[in-house]
Order: sequence, then structure tokens, then C-alpha cells
Amino acid sequence: MRCTVVDRRGFERGQRKWAGLLGEPGFRGQGGGWSRARDGVVHLFGFWESRAFYDSFVARSHDRLQAAQEGTYRDMRVRLFEYRFDVKTGFRPDFTDADLLRVAHCRVRSDRVEHYTLMQEKVWNPAMAGSPGMLRGVFAQSQAEDEFLVLSMWNSAAEHGKYRAERVERLALRAQTGADVTAVAGDVIDLEPSWTVSA
Repeated sequence: MRCTVVDRRGFERGQRKWAGLLGEPGFRGQGGGWSRARDGVVHLFGFWESRAFYDSFVARSHDRLQAAQEGTYRDMRVRLFEYRFDVKTGFRPDFTDADLLRVAHCRVRSDRVEHYTLMQEKVWNPAMAGSPGMLRGVFAQSQAEDEFLVLSMWNSAAEHGKYRAERVERLALRAQTGADVTAVAGDVIDLEPSWTVSA
């Protein structure tokens, strides 16, 4: 989920109401924070055991929780992705030990989806997994099949900065990312601990 906040205090007050997710069947965790690059932009990531559990929550409880934030944001965009594999090992939707999130939302040429996925597994994942400060991450795909999300959790902005400065350009060449991807929307997010809901 991504939106632009117009009433920061009201939004943050409403965000704490999402603690009501606890006890929802199939809920696994939620967290997010403020974009470092875009003023007032918030990213939130929610994790569910399955699409069926998520759809059931939306039908029953979502509007009641969301009502507390009505009028505090604009341009809400919600995208659903299905888990494909871990970035590093043992992904769990736990935000309590992270300081920073990095998200990349990629659109991939339909004839390059298989190559892109393989390069994520063989080039990008090992590079991120070997970076000090990278805790864990997830690689996910939308039902549209040519749309992907890579979310990584970091213990500090400094460690993420080192990884980015040293490696990204070289890795992109090795993975032939330019030939695979038609669009990338990335962001770095300062985690807001009070928004974390751990199942």
C-alpha cells in the first residue's frame, strides 16, 4: 500500500488502530513507514497466509479499521503480490528488528519473466544475502505475472547505503536487468516502529 499523507497526526493516530489486525484469521504481520525520497509518502506492507484470508478480512473488517484514517491521506494505491521465494533465508513478516526497508516494484517484459526471476535468484539474492546489515527479504509476483515486488529489510541506513554504493550498477549489468525490466519504481523507507503489528 502506498499513499500521500495530508494530515500527519491524524494518519498516525489512525494507523495505530490497525493493531486490530491481531486475531484476524490468516494475518501474519504488517509494518511500514515514511519514504526517504518523497515528502509525505507512506508505504505499508501487510502479509497474509493466503488470498482467501485476505479477501475475507477485506469483506468483514477492513472498512471499520480504515475509517479511523478517512480524510488523512490521498492517492491510495494497493497492490497484491504472491510470495515466490525468500531473499536471503527464512523470511518472516517481522519488522521489529529492522530500521530501514527497501522496495522495488518492477514491470518485466513478458518474454523475459523467466530470465528476470532466475537472475533474482542467482545474482541479486546472493549479493543481498551477503551484505552485512541485510536481515531478510521477499520476492513476490502479481497475478498480472509481469509485475514483481522485491522487499528487503535492513538493520541500518548506513549498511544499505554501502550495499547500494558498491554493487548495484555492477549487479544490474551482470543480471541484464535493462533487457528484462520495462519500469522500476523503488523507494527507501524509514520504518515507523509504532505501526508494526506482529502476529
